[in-house]
Amino acid sequence: MKIVIADDHPLFRSGVRNLLKTTDDLVVVGEASSGDEAVELAGALQPDVVLMDIRMPGLNGIEATRVIKERFPSIEVLMLTMFQDDQSVFTAMRAGAKGYVLKDADEAELLQSIRMVGGGGAVFSSDIAARMIHYFAAAPKPAVKADHPALSELSKREMEILELIAEGQTNAQIAARLFISVKTVANNISNMLNKLQVADRNEARRLLKESRES
Repeated sequence: MKIVIADDHPLFRSGVRNLLKTTDDLVVVGEASSGDEAVELAGALQPDVVLMDIRMPGLNGIEATRVIKERFPSIEVLMLTMFQDDQSVFTAMRAGAKGYVLKDADEAELLQSIRMVGGGGAVFSSDIAARMIHYFAAAPKPAVKADHPALSELSKREMEILELIAEGQTNAQIAARLFISVKTVANNISNMLNKLQVADRNEARRLLKESRES
């Protein structure tokens, strides 16, 4: 099973590489220190699994995961990070990651997780799994009614941003929340306003509110 390690800490990459050398079925074919490098290596090497950190220079791990899954659907991504907040976990899952393991996991858990994700399964560390169970057990927010024809034309990302606009989030806050650039947020909002045929974000927010109340 071919593995690419994407992490901006050389010592951590070295530790994971040395661990995988002790196995007969896992081989490191490349290492990346940024999200951009991870995408490039994914295309060039076609690994089975990319071990992906979240916070890296340039393109972050979640955006890199989204690009990899869009361009190379057969490549699986296992998040290997210290971040365990709900937003990081669920944003990574929406981006297409098949697993989420914390860096303090023991060696056996990490190896098992890589093999499981590489085999087409999904895996989460125990702490993350417990958080997911709690999250989905909680009462869901009222679903948005797409009675307005234009709302159904919005992409998943555009609807996600519209929801955050409705919560009063600024572009910078939305970018931080979704681990994307402010420019990406602005581009999505521009596309969203064109689809909804409204002049600004306030009108978009009002349209969403009316759709929920209808």
